[in-house]
Amino acid sequence: MKTDIILCGVGGQGILSIATIIGEAAMNENLYIKQAEVHGMSQRGGDVQSNLRISSEPIASDLIAKGGADVIISMEPMEALRYLPFLKKEGWIITSSTPFVNIPNYPDMAVVKADLDKLPNVIMLDIEQKAKDAGIPRSANVILLGAAQKALGIEYEKLEDAIRRVFGRKGDAIVDANIKALAIGKEAQR
Repeated sequence: MKTDIILCGVGGQGILSIATIIGEAAMNENLYIKQAEVHGMSQRGGDVQSNLRISSEPIASDLIAKGGADVIISMEPMEALRYLPFLKKEGWIITSSTPFVNIPNYPDMAVVKADLDKLPNVIMLDIEQKAKDAGIPRSANVILLGAAQKALGIEYEKLEDAIRRVFGRKGDAIVDANIKALAIGKEAQR
């Protein structure tokens, strides 16, 4: 088993929380894991990207080579396109459909969507609206994780357990909100 994942988005969207949940699930399965975080600006609004490599065999490098990513999980649609050169031809993109317009020359969303529509394996969801509709607006990132579950090759129950361990110290309400978000994302991947 080997899965190379690029997680990307904008500061404050919860990319590193997704990486922590995936990493926790992988380590609990006694898998090898390497992670490299690259922050453009660590404040809200700056580019945030993380390479996450999971394998049943030892991993030499924590960085993913161009054309080597199995999955791109993106909290922002243009960020998904930014890392497209790293995606394998048969790789998956799981992305939010809602842009975070933080630059004056942000491309037209019709163009971004058209570029994503050309790819063979894309799941694009309005995770922000799904989270608001479910009363869990701070868990949109975990909805995206739920949508990515099959592409990641990690059992759904393992991600649930990881959420319990990662968020357990924050209380039952936070754990329950994130488990609910994971289920919403899983349902959306169908």
